[in-house]
Amino acid sequence: MQKERTPITLYLLLVLVMASWGLNVTATKILVAHFPPITMTAFRIFTAAMVVFIFLIAIGKFRLPTRRELGYIVAGSLFNIFIHHYFLASGLTMTSGTNGGLILGIGPVLTAILAVIFLREALSAGQLIGLVAGLLGVSIVVLTGGQGLSGISLGDIYVFIAILSQCFSFIIIKRIAGTLDTRLMTAYMLLIGSVLLFFTSLIKEPDGLAQMSGHSVPMWALFLVSAVCATAFGNLIYNFAVGQIGPSKTAIFMNLNPFFSLIGAAIFLNEQISWMQIIGFILIIIGVVLGSGALTELLRTRNNVRVPEKILDD
Repeated sequence: MQKERTPITLYLLLVLVMASWGLNVTATKILVAHFPPITMTAFRIFTAAMVVFIFLIAIGKFRLPTRRELGYIVAGSLFNIFIHHYFLASGLTMTSGTNGGLILGIGPVLTAILAVIFLREALSAGQLIGLVAGLLGVSIVVLTGGQGLSGISLGDIYVFIAILSQCFSFIIIKRIAGTLDTRLMTAYMLLIGSVLLFFTSLIKEPDGLAQMSGHSVPMWALFLVSAVCATAFGNLIYNFAVGQIGPSKTAIFMNLNPFFSLIGAAIFLNEQISWMQIIGFILIIIGVVLGSGALTELLRTRNNVRVPEKILDD
């Protein structure tokens, strides 16, 4: 029975993760206006790594990786943390929000394609419909956000490299999930990725360390919430889900990011949400329910609950 309940629990946790990531977009907009972006990102990810290591030590899951596992960890760090965050931060400064949002919106589709190629995963009709519905919903939300679609730029290529590297990292995580706890892998990836970003920041932002000081307590509080809630536990739960239910089913939840991002922008930045965006949200939710297999699991769980009741009635 516990095995039947696990996917539903993961789906609910993934929704919470997407909420933290979506709201973290607003938090990041505020943070980069006060901190040097790459330096701040390096410190934020390092803080998250320390939080995850403390958590794993507390639950008795910490250990040193084997040589084989270390290779996967380094590869995951490069694609999931360093390449993804560096090219995303650089790309978004050179392209429009609309272009960036649309490119990021193809993440679930890219992940599904990579899963079919490298993991031999089979996609059901429901998943395909969910992927299409989610992509359409993201497109509506982004395109009706106020900025028009602009021509292809170097920033668009950077954002595409960022999302492609992240999607490929999910394949790496799934490949090693059978022997290495993905939560432990997440901790090591965050640590190595933060170190790589820090040395990059020394080159790209020579005065970055000096600019990290002298900020208000509320700003540092926002930094810690972003690091602990969104980066530490967000990545911890998401990567654990990749190992449990697969990259393609997990990635479909990424479509919820624009939903929670706009909610955060509406609450904290006083931005308006249009009716077309609400329609887009509905399509996104339909896409998540179908593409993740959540509807199938809910029906299966409902049937499993009803059968014992019928036996008792007889």
